[in-house]
Amino acid sequence: MNQLKRFSSFFFLVILVSQAYAQNTETGLASFYNDRFEGSLTASGAVFEQGKMTAAHRTLPFHTRVRVTNLNNKKSVVVKINDRGPFVKDRIIDLSKAAAVKLDFVNEGVAKVTLEVLSEK
Repeated sequence: MNQLKRFSSFFFLVILVSQAYAQNTETGLASFYNDRFEGSLTASGAVFEQGKMTAAHRTLPFHTRVRVTNLNNKKSVVVKINDRGPFVKDRIIDLSKAAAVKLDFVNEGVAKVTLEVLSEK
């Protein structure tokens, strides 16, 4: 019976860790802001700047730090969420141009990425 309790506890822990990890990662398409948004206000009230490492996400809290990894080349960047979007159905994040350059997908316009939440504020 004691072994069954230990197994049950271990199994429960594995499920909790798996769920927590699943909630902190997301895979899908990333795009980046058009230059015409430079200087406009984001949903958080910050002024948008293409040269900063920022992004828009539909639900993550503002100021959340997220690691974005381009699945085609394994390059990654850390961005701060300061806006809402993207508003294109199949996209999960809109990045500043500086982030897209570091991820090396500016010419393609979109990239398949994984998001990993590093910290929420």
